[in-house]
Amino acid sequence: MEKAYWFRFYPTPEQESLLRRTLGCVRLVYNKALHERTEAWYEKQERVGYAQTSSMLTDWKKQEELDFLNEVSCVPLQQGLRHLQTAFTNFFAGRTKYPNFKKKHQGGSA
Repeated sequence: MEKAYWFRFYPTPEQESLLRRTLGCVRLVYNKALHERTEAWYEKQERVGYAQTSSMLTDWKKQEELDFLNEVSCVPLQQGLRHLQTAFTNFFAGRTKYPNFKKKHQGGSA
């Protein structure tokens, strides 16, 4: 039997701002990686794994229009890519449907 613990978190306004920014960046990276993986499959019939999406993340962080990705920790961004990899692993194993894009107002985790 597994136990779960819930803790209430009361962030300060600056912590809340950083948390919202982080979750927004995680969602953006997840959606961008999902788009790239889908596009690679439909255009070239090639599979893109975690290693390739991780290097894409490095390239995205160097782009001027995505410079804000450098303002948040890289750990949640990489974890979002790992979640996407798990979603694709489950899809190819026949356990779930194709991964969906993440929406803004459905909560989030990082």
